[in-house]
Amino acid sequence: MVDTRSNDTRDRATTAPLVTSALNSGATLAAWILLGLLGLALAASFWVVIPAGERGVWMRFGQVQDEILAEGLHFVIPLVDSVETLSTRVQKQEIATEAASKDLQDVFSDVALNWHILPDQANGVYRQIGDEAAVVRSIINPAIEEVIKAVMAHYTAEEVITRRDQVKAEVDAGLRSRLAPYNLAIDDVSLTTIHFSQQFRDAVEAKQIAVQEAKQAEFVAQKALRQAEIEINLARGTAEAHQILQETLTPSILKYEALQKWDGRLPMITGEGTSTVIELDDLLPDKGP
Repeated sequence: MVDTRSNDTRDRATTAPLVTSALNSGATLAAWILLGLLGLALAASFWVVIPAGERGVWMRFGQVQDEILAEGLHFVIPLVDSVETLSTRVQKQEIATEAASKDLQDVFSDVALNWHILPDQANGVYRQIGDEAAVVRSIINPAIEEVIKAVMAHYTAEEVITRRDQVKAEVDAGLRSRLAPYNLAIDDVSLTTIHFSQQFRDAVEAKQIAVQEAKQAEFVAQKALRQAEIEINLARGTAEAHQILQETLTPSILKYEALQKWDGRLPMITGEGTSTVIELDDLLPDKGP
């Protein structure tokens, strides 16, 4: 009879070194992989990539340096250097504003501003203000509100509408002047919406209705005046015609006109209180042979 216990013992003694060797090999491989990843991470920390349309603000121990990192790959020293990126692309900021016109009407306007950071002044912007969010919050929005209020105060509510292009030009010039010291460039300014209070709109509508009614009344009055002038001219013409007729009708002309219209028969004569009728033609001598 074969002793199975002794066989099992020999098998375990043979496979144990193989398992240990495999485990040691796996651990070594994992360690090498981990060391490789750590090496790659350490190597990557010496480099920074600046994407297109941005600039890198290089800081050494937290102090902003004069050199601006352009687009591309740049070498830095970990724990010593740090880089913050700022976008130099055109950015759009929209804001709703409220101001008072020259005639003290409330003017509500929606302003759209296209702006960008000057690429060669990115480090100054970051040193002076901060990132893009800080620029919008601390500089852009207050500047828009202040310039809108200053410009609207120069125009009446009606002029804000009728001279809108001039209002826009003044807002554009004011914002350029206000933002230039902060190294911010203005690309375009749009007054997308301008509206007034409901009370003012009602007053404008009532004024337009009154103007239309006045024009209609003026038209009716002018029409009546022209009709009166026509009637006066007709009456004057009729009177002048009668005057001329009276001056030109002499007795001989009247007699001639009467003879032209006479049919050759004499009028009949009737006596008072009698039924006798006498025709003057019967009293004339016979015209026959």
